[in-house]
Amino acid sequence: MRILLVGAGGVGSAFAAIAARRDFFETIVVADYDQAKAETAAATDARFVAARIDASDAASVTALCREHRITHVMNAVDPVFNMPIFDGAFEAGADYLDMAMSLSYRHPEAPFEKVGVKLGDAQFEKAGEWESSGRLALVGIGVEPGLSDVFARYAADHLFSEIDELGTRDGANLTVTDDDGNEIFAPSFSMWTTIEECLNPPVIYEKARADVDGGWFTTAPFSEPEVFDFPEGIGPVECVNVEHEEVLLMPRWVDCKRATFKYGLGDEFITILKVLNTLGLDRTEKVRVKGVEVSPRDVVAAVLPDPATVGPRMRGKTCAGLWVTGTGKDGSPRSTYLYHVVDNEWTMREYGHQCVVWQTAINPVVALELLARGTWQGAGVLGPEAFDAVPFLDLLTEYGSPWGQVER
Repeated sequence: MRILLVGAGGVGSAFAAIAARRDFFETIVVADYDQAKAETAAATDARFVAARIDASDAASVTALCREHRITHVMNAVDPVFNMPIFDGAFEAGADYLDMAMSLSYRHPEAPFEKVGVKLGDAQFEKAGEWESSGRLALVGIGVEPGLSDVFARYAADHLFSEIDELGTRDGANLTVTDDDGNEIFAPSFSMWTTIEECLNPPVIYEKARADVDGGWFTTAPFSEPEVFDFPEGIGPVECVNVEHEEVLLMPRWVDCKRATFKYGLGDEFITILKVLNTLGLDRTEKVRVKGVEVSPRDVVAAVLPDPATVGPRMRGKTCAGLWVTGTGKDGSPRSTYLYHVVDNEWTMREYGHQCVVWQTAINPVVALELLARGTWQGAGVLGPEAFDAVPFLDLLTEYGSPWGQVER
C-alpha cells in the first residue's frame, strides 16, 4: 500500500504520527500546499516522503499519484477541496478516503425545512463510475463521521433487532488557557469546517417521511437542545442539532426510523457563531479590502489559534459516540450508548498531538490497515456502515484506544 496523505495540518500530522507505529504500508507521501508543513510531518519516519500539492487542482493530485505509484489517497484537508481530490484520485486509478464529505447547499426557498444539495451528494452521483472501475471511495471515515457510523453497523448486527433512532452525540469538557492560565476561546478543530457545519441547516432523517426527499429534512441551526450525560467524567453537556454526514450516511446502509446528530457546543461557542453569522464573517465569498480580495471565513480561521498548536495548553477529554434506541435482540426495549473517549493528556504524552485531531486521525489509519489486510473490501462510494464493524473495533482497541458501551 502506497498512500498519498493530502494535508499536513493538525489531523494530517496526527495521522502520520499514528501510522508511523504500524507496518501495513510501504510508503506515505505527505503532501501540503505549504511544503514546510509536509516536511515536518514526513520527518517522523523513514517511510514518509514530503511533497507540495495544490488540493484545489485535480490534475495536481493525479500527477502526484502517478509520480509515486499511489494506491490510496487519504484526504485530510477541509471539505471544500473534496471534489478535486476525489476526482484526481479516480483519474489516477487510486482508492480514496476522506473524513468529511462534499459540501451541501441549502434549499433556496425553504432552507430550514427542506434539503437542497446534501452533504456527499456530489460524491454519490459518481458512485457508479467508482463501482464499475472496481475502485473504492470510503467516505466519512474520521471520528465523526466515521466511528459513530461503525457503531451503527455494530448495533444493527449485534445489539438491536429494530432501531428507532441512531443519535450521534458528541461532547467534551476541554478547556484551553493562555500563558497566564486564563481560559481562552480556541477551537480544537478547523474553524472553517466548524463554521460550515454549525451554521448550515441541520439535517434529520425520518423513515416515515421517506416519500419526501428520501426522508431527509432540515431545521434551524442549534435546534432541539438536550442535555446529554457523557461518560468517563465528562458529565452533562447541552447538545444541539448540527449538520453532519452521519445522518446522510447511516440510513443508506442501516435500517432505522430516525437519525440525528447533536453536538455539545456550549453557550459561548454558539453565541460566537451567531455573531459571526450576523456580521457576515462566516461568508466564503471573497470581499475586497484595501485592494486585496479575502474570504471573511478564511480571515476568522487565520486569526484564531491553530488547532494543531493548542495541545500543550488544553485540558480535558473528548467523547464521540452513538446513542441507539429500539428493540434489543431479546425483544425487550433497549437504549445503548456506544462511545470513544480520549484524554488530551494521554494523546499529548503518547503522540504529541491534541486529543480532538488525534481522535479524528486514528480512524482512517485503522480503516487503511483493514483494507491493506483485505479484511475490508468493496467498490463504489461507500460509508463505514457498509463494512463489518467488529474488525474495526477490535483493531481500534489494539491501537491502545478502546471503545466503550453503556446502557441507558
